[in-house]
Amino acid sequence: MSKIIVTGHRNPDTDSITSAIVYSYFKKQRGIDVLPIRLGEMNKETEHALSYFNVDAPVLVDDNIVEQAEELILVDHNERQQSIEHIEKFKITEVIDHHRIANFETMDPLYYRAEPVGCTATILLKLFKEYNVEVPKQMAGLMLSAIISDSLLFKSPTCTDEDFQAAKALSEIAGVDANVYGLDMLKAGADLTDKSINELVTMDAKEFEVGEHKLEIAQVNTVDVNGLLEQKQAIEDTLDVIVKDKGLKLFLFVITDILNNDSTILVAGGEDEKVERAFDVKIENHTALLKGVVSRKKQIAPVLMRQFS
Repeated sequence: MSKIIVTGHRNPDTDSITSAIVYSYFKKQRGIDVLPIRLGEMNKETEHALSYFNVDAPVLVDDNIVEQAEELILVDHNERQQSIEHIEKFKITEVIDHHRIANFETMDPLYYRAEPVGCTATILLKLFKEYNVEVPKQMAGLMLSAIISDSLLFKSPTCTDEDFQAAKALSEIAGVDANVYGLDMLKAGADLTDKSINELVTMDAKEFEVGEHKLEIAQVNTVDVNGLLEQKQAIEDTLDVIVKDKGLKLFLFVITDILNNDSTILVAGGEDEKVERAFDVKIENHTALLKGVVSRKKQIAPVLMRQFS
C-alpha cells in the first residue's frame, strides 16, 4: 500500500470523492505513488458519476490504511474536524482546496493551493495544464461532475467564470453535453427515497467551530421538498439527539430545491433568533424558506457564523 493517501472530507460529496481520484491520477502521472481514499459512504449523485465514466470508487478508510500511511494530502477541505480521524498521526504534505482556512496548522512546510473558485476540480484542471499532464476522458468527466455538483449546474453564486470555462473545456474532453448530463446526475442525487432519517441528516453534514461554539450544517438536494417535509417531526427528533450528543450550539438542516433554487431550513438547538437575524427570516415551527439560497459555503455558513462570533 502507498505510504501517501489522498482524501476529501468526511460525509463526502462528489467534489470530495472525484478530487481524491483525479489528484491521485495526476500525482501518479508525475511518478508519485498515492492512494485515494474516502471518509464515508458515497451519495447517489457521486455513484452516478463514477458509473457513467466507469471509474472505481476510492477505498473506504480503515485501521490498516491509518496504520500504514505516513503522508496525507487533503483535497476539498482543510478544517481538522472535517478530516480523517487521528489526523495528527500523518505528515500533511499538500492541500488543494476552495474553502475558508480554519483550524489548520502543520509542523512542516507544505504545498498549499487554495483559490476562491466554486470547485476543487477547477483548481485541479489548472494543475494539469501547468504541468502539461494530459487530461483523459474519464478524469475530465469526473472533474466536470464535481463542478456541476458544487455549482448546481452553474446556478450557485459560488460558480465563477473560471468554473464555467473549466466545465466547458472538460465537457468537450469527456464528450458529454454538460447540461443534459448534469441534470441527470443531479436528479440521481436528489433521489432520497431509500434514505433513513439518520442518513438524510448526516450524508452531507459539515461541522464548523466558531470560538467556543460548534455548529453543524447538513444539506440535501431534492426535487420534492414537501415530500421530505412529511418526515419533519422524525427529522427534528433526530437533530435534537445529535445536538445533545455532540454538544452543538446549532444544527441547521438545509433542504435545497434544485429546480427552484431555494432552500428550506430546519433549525435545532434553540438558537432560532440568531438564525432569524442571519437570514432576515421568521422561523416558524423551527422552519423557514430561504429564497434564492443554495450554497452552504457562500450563502449559509459565513452568514451564520457571524452571528455566533
